[in-house]
Amino acid sequence: GAMAPGKKITARIKRTLPVKGPQAPTLSELMRWYCLNTNTHGCRRIVVSRGRLRRFIWILLTLSAVGLILWQCAELLMNYYSASVSVTVQFQKLPFPAVTICNINPYKYSSMKDYLSELDKETKKALETFYGFSEGKSMVRRSVDEWNSTGSVFFKQIPLLKFEDFSKAATDLRSGQKRKIEGSVFHKDSSIVNSGDSNDIIGFQLCDANNSSECALYTFSSGVNAIQEWYKLHYMNIMAQIPLETKEKLSYSADDLLLTCFFDGLSCDKRHFTRFHHPLHGNCYTFNSGENGTILSTSTGGSEYGLQVVLYIDEADYNPFLVTSTGAKIIVHDQNEYPFIEDIGTEIETAAATSIGMHFTRSRKLSKPYSDCTETGADIPVENLYNKSYSLQICLHSCFQKAMVDSCGCAQYAQPLPAGAEYCNYKKNPNWMYCYYRLHEKFVKEQLGCQQICKDACSFKEWALTTSIAQWPSTVSEDWMLRVLSWDKGQKINKKLNKTDLANLMVFYKDLNERFISENPANTLVILLSNFGGQLGLWMSCSVVCVIEIVEVFFIDSLSIVMRRQWQKAKKWWNNRKRDRLGKPPQAGNLERQGHDNPVCIDEDLPTFNTALRLPLPQDNPLPRTPPPNYSTLRLETAFTEQLPDTLEVGQH
Repeated sequence: GAMAPGKKITARIKRTLPVKGPQAPTLSELMRWYCLNTNTHGCRRIVVSRGRLRRFIWILLTLSAVGLILWQCAELLMNYYSASVSVTVQFQKLPFPAVTICNINPYKYSSMKDYLSELDKETKKALETFYGFSEGKSMVRRSVDEWNSTGSVFFKQIPLLKFEDFSKAATDLRSGQKRKIEGSVFHKDSSIVNSGDSNDIIGFQLCDANNSSECALYTFSSGVNAIQEWYKLHYMNIMAQIPLETKEKLSYSADDLLLTCFFDGLSCDKRHFTRFHHPLHGNCYTFNSGENGTILSTSTGGSEYGLQVVLYIDEADYNPFLVTSTGAKIIVHDQNEYPFIEDIGTEIETAAATSIGMHFTRSRKLSKPYSDCTETGADIPVENLYNKSYSLQICLHSCFQKAMVDSCGCAQYAQPLPAGAEYCNYKKNPNWMYCYYRLHEKFVKEQLGCQQICKDACSFKEWALTTSIAQWPSTVSEDWMLRVLSWDKGQKINKKLNKTDLANLMVFYKDLNERFISENPANTLVILLSNFGGQLGLWMSCSVVCVIEIVEVFFIDSLSIVMRRQWQKAKKWWNNRKRDRLGKPPQAGNLERQGHDNPVCIDEDLPTFNTALRLPLPQDNPLPRTPPPNYSTLRLETAFTEQLPDTLEVGQH
């Protein structure tokens, strides 16, 4: 059938030459074509500039611009995950925090004597041996109890010792006899001061029950510190064996601790307090705990509108060896937070009015990737033992307790029990003390990994406290006030309270300004892309289309050319090998076709498809071979180009 000349030529070109992929036969030709056609002016100037100096300057400028773009964009990416801090101050009605109050003495000494009689007897023996004094009358009464038999055996195992010149010879403070300390010994005490007087150094030795040569020696420069630490060690052993219900009865009731209460100018009583048993502080009482679903708030600042309580301390019933200070401990915290009284509690002294003014601050940090904080603690591989909202303190204590159970087979008395574990005591776990001390040393030196695992909480509330103290009651009002308080307490008037048994506490907002400190992303994706665009436009007059073009030419087209050349080489090698095997001579017509420059194609006005058909034929003398890849599709075989004029004249097949 007849075919129009144009269609015939197009069909022949499509048949003969590739349609898809980059059309330039070499990388240099592709680069030249790109430089002539791209919107980035620097690349174009490199090609069209006359003279080597000018071309060199343009190469230098273009490379400098590319370097600046890469540097600026890297800076933008590095600063993308930065945050700006904003502080907002609002004046509003504020929720009142939970206030937990504990007596510094955890249990009434009169109630504890049956449990502690053996321990107190041993402590007094040690004091008599070491310091040469004894009390006129015995304050401890003997009790025929199961505690005594196990206790006395244990005291013989871990007695107080006096060390001579840090040598392995020590005097047993209980018996006064010298004994040789066996095994490897190391000293551990941050408070140790070697003043040259070796007689000052006392302490105790803990040995591994499974390996008696493994021992740790704990020395103290102060006899008070040594006796208290030694006493506390045995005390925890005893307390770990007493059921919780019994311990709650041995400690202070709300009626014992609280004499008077006012909040926001109105009277309150023990019904506004929730009991909370702390292993080291006994029964504590939390005001405004929120357990009944309501949280009190205050709409007025100042001492008269906060919480005012008078506490009964009862100093006469204090344990003389366990605590050496008198008063109460309080902590201000959120209703969902666990009150770590032993870590951050504030001490309230007796015979004084203590005013605690509060400033409320809420803080919120951005989580990953801006910072390494955690939102809820769910991503931390440590079980929360406290049944309260996550905090760094909860995580660290829970982590140590888990390590304690894994390493020592029992839980440390001062922290909550993990599921299936029980508290350490020397009846069931004779090795726990040595194990605990070695483990705690690792924890302090950050060798357990807890400090690495645990992270800060992203959001938290903080009450900054300002404390001021005044003498209370005053000398002139002391008499009538103590008599009235004694009457309120239900005692006889002629036996009035002692002012050293009382403490007056006021907790209030100094102002109702809520400070909210928050982190906000300094950058967004839109800002980042805009900054990228600004850098590209400033240094290279380039846009997103230009970037796509660079990706296409430098990655896709370049790779395609390289792969095609490798394929042609492999094909040529295979054909030659096949011919050598068959013994045929090489074909002369199989030479690779090359592109060439055409004088009609000037840089400023590249030809269209139709003008390409009217290009003059190549001369015998070859010109530089750097055509634009778009027009290498127009390579025509010699036979075809010779027939072209005839075809145009006839116009039919």
